[in-house]
Amino acid sequence: MKNVKDEVYSALRKVTENVSDVYPREWTEDSTIQFTEEDNSVYEHSSNAGGLQEDKSRVRYRIDIWNRKSTSQTAVKVDEVLSGIGLKRTGCTDVPDPSGMKHKQMRYEGIIDMHSDRVYWEF
Repeated sequence: MKNVKDEVYSALRKVTENVSDVYPREWTEDSTIQFTEEDNSVYEHSSNAGGLQEDKSRVRYRIDIWNRKSTSQTAVKVDEVLSGIGLKRTGCTDVPDPSGMKHKQMRYEGIIDMHSDRVYWEF
């Protein structure tokens, strides 16, 4: 398992400063983004003299965007920055919100090579 939350957080901060991995406590005029790591599991493994080793890890992130007016422009920017780190968008939908806020939910997935010095995404 590789922790890639920092890369996801840094990418989302290029879109807005209002990014968190917890439910937002404050709502601003700008977009607010919440991200959740839904999966970080073994995708491929091999064995050697030391036993099983993880060769690739599968990750999935859920991105929630809230805005008082529209989530569309923020969603396009989120897609751009997360695609830039190699994640593939696998879903995007508007979510009804009784508060009147606009709410969009997006999902991204990728495969990480565990033997690379850097995070390497493939899908």
